[in-house]
Amino acid sequence: MTGQKTILRALAGETQDVPPIWMMRQAGRYLPEYRATRAEAGDFLSLCYNSDLATEVTLQPIRRYGFDAAILFADILLVPQALGADLWFVTGEGPRLSTITDMAGVEALKPTDDIHETLNPIYQTVRNLAGALPAETTLIGFAGAPWTVATYMIAGRGTPDQGPAHALKDQHREVFEALMTRITAATIEYLSVQIDAGAECVKLFDSWAGSLKGEDFDRYALDPAREIITALKARHPGIPVIAFPREGGEKYVGFAKATGADCIALDNSVSPEWAAKHVQVDGCVQGNLASSHMVTGGDALVRETRAIVDAFSGGPHIFNLGHGITPDADPDNVQLMIDTVRGG
Repeated sequence: MTGQKTILRALAGETQDVPPIWMMRQAGRYLPEYRATRAEAGDFLSLCYNSDLATEVTLQPIRRYGFDAAILFADILLVPQALGADLWFVTGEGPRLSTITDMAGVEALKPTDDIHETLNPIYQTVRNLAGALPAETTLIGFAGAPWTVATYMIAGRGTPDQGPAHALKDQHREVFEALMTRITAATIEYLSVQIDAGAECVKLFDSWAGSLKGEDFDRYALDPAREIITALKARHPGIPVIAFPREGGEKYVGFAKATGADCIALDNSVSPEWAAKHVQVDGCVQGNLASSHMVTGGDALVRETRAIVDAFSGGPHIFNLGHGITPDADPDNVQLMIDTVRGG
């Protein structure tokens, strides 16, 4: 029964003796079976848009490890592509997009209602997974948060400091805010259809939230999250939402209450002891083992995993990494982490 799924129990505020566990980027390049399936697809975007193969790679870590949740295999930049941006991936370097730097670029984007034609294969993947996952496994849908998505749309690629997006925000505020409005509306629609297709929970990834400071964080990380979560919960009463304002630091405090999020995912720049005192008091937290432990393993992995479980044992907690697992991780270290969480 859905009500018995450990992830959903944590999101509902239940403290459990053994925290449920999943891992950001758990379907990915560290697994040989993923690499084989990606080779079959031909390239990354073809894999995302092939519902059968995307279903397969989502299921691979569930078969191998028995995680408590599966997260849809897709990419945060599919929404910009659905809005009309050109998107391609450069091997070894990452994504590239056509850039938006003026109001004409914003106005040239497709209407929000038109995004579904491009994204229909993603929704089919969700439907496939809803029927294929073990009964005890929660299906998580996701999208990128507007600020993070905007940084890529403005710069055309990932940047170390999100400088182009900050420049547009500071110098041409009306263009920047118009773009944020378009992304926010598209994100609501995208996540809503994922929920209709069978996602039992959704996560909002704001990977570059930490580069927003002071009032800008509130306006462009917190406010869009609140708008998206409010809209989703109005359409889908009871749907749990995980928010990840990465590297938010002190801004993690109160984020759940301010946005309506059911859980705050934490990066590993904050200690679990601090987060238990200041963030977990408001509800479920997720995290926050450094992903480097998946590479190095050993006693340090076991020790840090136990410390995180202990620190968050007084409230609802979903064990996870502080960021996505990296391609150079050792699959055996993932199993060691899981065994440590579940075995003490």
